[in-house]
Amino acid sequence: MKKIIVPILALFFMSCEEELQKAVDSASAIEVLNEYAIVNKVFQDAGNNSGDAVLSSENLASSSKSSQTKADGPIITIEPLDFTTFPKTITVDYQDGVLGKDGITRKGIATIVSTNWYGVEGSKHTTTFNNYYHNDYKVEGTHVVNNLGENGDGDLQYSVTIENGKITSSTGRSINYVENSTRTWVAGSDTPLNIWDDEYMLDGTQSGVSSKGITYSLTTEESLHFVLLPRNIKSGILDVSVGNIDDIKLNYTTKMITIFGKEYPFGN
Repeated sequence: MKKIIVPILALFFMSCEEELQKAVDSASAIEVLNEYAIVNKVFQDAGNNSGDAVLSSENLASSSKSSQTKADGPIITIEPLDFTTFPKTITVDYQDGVLGKDGITRKGIATIVSTNWYGVEGSKHTTTFNNYYHNDYKVEGTHVVNNLGENGDGDLQYSVTIENGKITSSTGRSINYVENSTRTWVAGSDTPLNIWDDEYMLDGTQSGVSSKGITYSLTTEESLHFVLLPRNIKSGILDVSVGNIDDIKLNYTTKMITIFGKEYPFGN
């Protein structure tokens, strides 16, 4: 009888260990993906505001104003200050902090080098950051947007790449981020000076390293649908790998992560 019981017990404990390891791996993956949700939101915001700054600069240049200063916005300056000379350097200075309609405080400087205006097919817009903060997160990296022209539905499409992306919390916790995607502007393009009614779809790949050194990568299965007010991802599904775990689903429609066949809620 002992010869039978021992293998059964061994299998039982092996099964328990496997389940325990899955639980540990799942908790780690959820932590990584909640960090991803933060870094993704920060860089999508940075891209939105850079595009808005280029559109505002076009309006300023057409009226030959040297800068824009609003009580509820950053100081925008353009060099050279005319409508036709490119490339242009557009400096967006949030100074010691500007509170946006979305409740986010931005401070520091974003610098954009544009080869043409934002709506012109073939234009390229490269953003870098100088002591720039999104709430308490310091933002670093290079954000590049290329205008690909209109798709078959008449919506403007842009390629988006983020190189050496990183956000750092006030406690020194850093998350690294890289993106190669296509962004389709599906609502709000007819009101270019009002960023808050914009909506867009995002497809492509994203990857990075969590604050604990765990690698992650994400590929779009269903396009992510972004809205700006309130800032949110309404829907979409990502196929995810975290560390040595593959076949994870991040579902923004249901706000659930599926790992090892089990669903867990996540922050958006």
